[in-house]
Amino acid sequence: MKFVKLNIIVFILFSSWVGFAQQLPQFTQYMYNTISINPAYAGSRETLSIVGLHRSQWVGLEGAPTTQTLSIHAPLRNEKIGLGMSFINDELGYQNFQYIYGDFSYTIQTGEKSKLALGLKAGFTGFSLDSDFREAEFNDPVVYGFENRWKPNMGAGAYWHSERWYLGLSAPRLLNTDYNGEEEFEALEAISYYFTGGYVFDLGGSTKFKPAFLLKATNGAPLSLDLTANFLFNEKFWLGGAYRIDERTSSLGAIVDFQVSKQLRIGYAYEYPFSDLRPYTSGTHEVLLMFEIFKSKRIKSPRYF
Repeated sequence: MKFVKLNIIVFILFSSWVGFAQQLPQFTQYMYNTISINPAYAGSRETLSIVGLHRSQWVGLEGAPTTQTLSIHAPLRNEKIGLGMSFINDELGYQNFQYIYGDFSYTIQTGEKSKLALGLKAGFTGFSLDSDFREAEFNDPVVYGFENRWKPNMGAGAYWHSERWYLGLSAPRLLNTDYNGEEEFEALEAISYYFTGGYVFDLGGSTKFKPAFLLKATNGAPLSLDLTANFLFNEKFWLGGAYRIDERTSSLGAIVDFQVSKQLRIGYAYEYPFSDLRPYTSGTHEVLLMFEIFKSKRIKSPRYF
């Protein structure tokens, strides 16, 4: 493990001289955490929705990524307008990124059962290196320049949906911000584009089937495709699998989701990597909690997306 840790440190040192591009963290349960990548999702669940998620990636590998997210969004009294706010804390080795963003959406009726929402996202991204790295490990002026850096950014998205299907297109960070500002080093926030979709099929009785996908394109990185397939039993229990096709971090996973009550939902996902990291990790764990407040009996629970 010390050898693996050393490789991570060497990677960070190499990055500190030639530059690196930070991407938003990835999630297995992306279909329930959509607001983190698409502002047009704000208010689409037609109620006050609060989502918390914790992800421990590549457990057993020292310095592996850990991510926490917290989001809240709801429609206004004018139901065409949705507002939201999200916070993401993402740590990788000695690097730490924090995202604080607000979301705005406006919804247009496009058919008897379909709606198109357009959204904007704006806020700040913060970058820092742990003090242990800066003060104990190395004595370098470039490294010491990373106590805390906060820079503004903005994003946009569209979300077309009905009760049974959805399609989304978004770019949550549109500015290619440099968090260092030094000529010899660039710490860039990469621009990523997301295309998402899903559909719910009735299989008869009390069983439904929901396939979904997320296609991610990032400047300077290979395409990444997440595929999921979940079965819903008795409107209470989701069970399914996930497969990520990525040149660097391909994985196979499982998802379990339980609607405890109309207000509370609990989800768990597990991933096992196919990459060169397999000998060093037991896999990735992800836990999701969703709490919603329903003020109207006409709003259906559970929501499929």
